[in-house]
Amino acid sequence: MRSGVFDFLLVVAAVLAANSCSSHARAATQAASLRVPNGFLIETIASVPAARELVALPNGSLIVGTLGHDVYLVPDSEGRVASPRVFATFDDDRAAGVAFASSRSEIYVATTNHVWSIAYHGEEKAPNSRQIADVRTGGIAPGTDGDIHTTTSVAYTGGRLYAAAGSSCNATVDGGKSPCTEVDPTRAAVSVMNPDGSGLTQRAKRIRNAIALTVNQETGSLWVGGAGQDDLPFGHPYEFVDELSAHRGDADYGWPQCEEDRHAYWSGDNCSATVEPLVELPAYSTIIGATFYPKHQGGAYAFPSRYRGGLFVAAHGSWHTDAQGCFAAPPRVVFVPMDGDRPVKPVDWQNPDAQWTDFISDFQSCRTRIGRPTGIAVGPKGSLFVADDASGKIYRIRPLHPERR
Repeated sequence: MRSGVFDFLLVVAAVLAANSCSSHARAATQAASLRVPNGFLIETIASVPAARELVALPNGSLIVGTLGHDVYLVPDSEGRVASPRVFATFDDDRAAGVAFASSRSEIYVATTNHVWSIAYHGEEKAPNSRQIADVRTGGIAPGTDGDIHTTTSVAYTGGRLYAAAGSSCNATVDGGKSPCTEVDPTRAAVSVMNPDGSGLTQRAKRIRNAIALTVNQETGSLWVGGAGQDDLPFGHPYEFVDELSAHRGDADYGWPQCEEDRHAYWSGDNCSATVEPLVELPAYSTIIGATFYPKHQGGAYAFPSRYRGGLFVAAHGSWHTDAQGCFAAPPRVVFVPMDGDRPVKPVDWQNPDAQWTDFISDFQSCRTRIGRPTGIAVGPKGSLFVADDASGKIYRIRPLHPERR
């Protein structure tokens, strides 16, 4: 016959186990309505207000840009996960863009008007930040329709720092009579500079809002993806992700006169020299984040081989509605199989769904949304992380049985 003390200890142990399980279950349940491919688990691991771009650091922490003045750090994102804390605060708004240069041990942050550098050696609070460059230093487009983009994105590769700032209009000015023409060379453009911010020059132009900047770590190439113009015939223009590094000089993406396969939207425009992008998604997808899954990724949570070297893209979704009154482009994360710096399937200009498959879906049911994905990153142990600026959640996606990968 068991003693009362022994029975009491059993009850305590059961309660502790139940609490531990329910805590894990709550994290998993919060993301349970989202759909991922069979064999994967999606969990909510943190909450950061208006979370935007993500950087996974080598020690397992996450840096999270936001639409406010703060950048957050989520410690041990691959492990038990500690509560997010403010990593750095800036005297400029929309600290959305973040990047990490491992060779320099520097974190870069981009706000509306500035680019900042932070020396990083594992701290959970930034020791200091240094303003190294400015963007949006000139005026907005004359006669603008008021569609002024205010976030800036950053990426580092090949010893150079890149910054992308969106346009100050949608597509037209003067009541639709003329195409928008920027007067500030940092707007509707990708700029490139030295790591200390010096020597800033334009690297890509006429690209309406290149929010998604990412680097293929296997090749060192820089890729851009973004949001296209509004209020054109439904279904066009498609929205793209493209290898900027493949184009020399000041690459011309054509907006607003030219889009897609060098299609002219204004009579008489010559689009023969504009970029023809490599990857297309449907119109109004609003691409905000992108990341390559490393081809030789190791770690306990490495994805199966079919995902290695591929491109994950976070689409924010659209405010446009279709004939049924539903949001036209749902928020989603998609996967594009890649062969180095080329998609396995080339663009089909009749079908913008041909090159990719859904990886995270069910954010939307007609006009009801539970979230909108933004930043995306791969952790050092192989987990995929996705930010969501509508719900503030940070999701972690892993194989259910990583040992079977």
